[in-house]
Amino acid sequence: MLLSKTLLMIIASALIACGNVTATAPLKPTQEPDPIASAPPASVIPSETPRLITAGDLTDTPRPAEPATTPITVITSTPLAWQDLPIVPQGVSDRMRDVYKRGQELGRNPQAFAKVGDCGGTPSWFLGPFDGDPDLYRLGEYTYLQEMIDYFKGSFARDSVATRPGFNTSSIFSSLWADPAQCKPNEGPLICELRLTDASYAVIMMGSNDVWHPDEFEPQMRRAIEDLLERGVVPILATKADDVEQDGSINATIARLAFEYELPLWNFWRAAQALPDHGLQEDGVHLTWAGPRFDDAKAMSHGWPVRNLTALQTLDAVWRGVTK
Repeated sequence: MLLSKTLLMIIASALIACGNVTATAPLKPTQEPDPIASAPPASVIPSETPRLITAGDLTDTPRPAEPATTPITVITSTPLAWQDLPIVPQGVSDRMRDVYKRGQELGRNPQAFAKVGDCGGTPSWFLGPFDGDPDLYRLGEYTYLQEMIDYFKGSFARDSVATRPGFNTSSIFSSLWADPAQCKPNEGPLICELRLTDASYAVIMMGSNDVWHPDEFEPQMRRAIEDLLERGVVPILATKADDVEQDGSINATIARLAFEYELPLWNFWRAAQALPDHGLQEDGVHLTWAGPRFDDAKAMSHGWPVRNLTALQTLDAVWRGVTK
């Protein structure tokens, strides 16, 4: 019996972001990566840690040893080219402070954030170790992040019902993809996760699997953003390292929506540009793996530790921006 066109699309979608990982199988937060499997060829290991671009770099001022406590509001009349936007947001808008305040009035948990995406948002890959023993990660010069890590304890290793292999922006609204053990009938994964966590922030990491239905990406992203704003949740949008659509249009859409809705943007694409092969495996989609050792030059030549570090920096900047 022939497979339906819809089923074929679902299978193909799963293969883009989460399938057939040959070099970097997911690891539990308590596992150390295989040094052979995780290391790139010697010819592409840089002699020093790739330098991440910080807010201080972009404003021609040194990055402070400790984060600033005064909120910064970035006001521009027109959006910059998305490739030039900072990796870590330099501040938050007054609108996001108002959204956060409304969320607190609605009873949202100020110490919880939600993860929304495909398998790249699951704790085996993304942020999981930061809920574990401090020996599982090394912050290096970024020790200021420990305060934020302690504050959001419980969110890092949470296995979000809104992250799943093959998810695209349509999947997070479909009750067919929701966990029946945790979600209500006719409740999609996104709304289910917000109900389960009462999160005050949501990190949205979508796009790689939307290459199959590019016309649906923007409308569904708008729907997600507006659902979050309505519930007093601060959305944090993330660009992706890959360019499976081959024209950068998905990242351009993400950045444009962040500008339009005055949302924090985590421009991970820009961070990945400094890495060997842009932090990607040979398939051009999956990130290269190493553990979260931010003081290790070899580890920091891989995609995953840079993604985790810049995610933490972004969470820290947004948290301080709306609360301090």
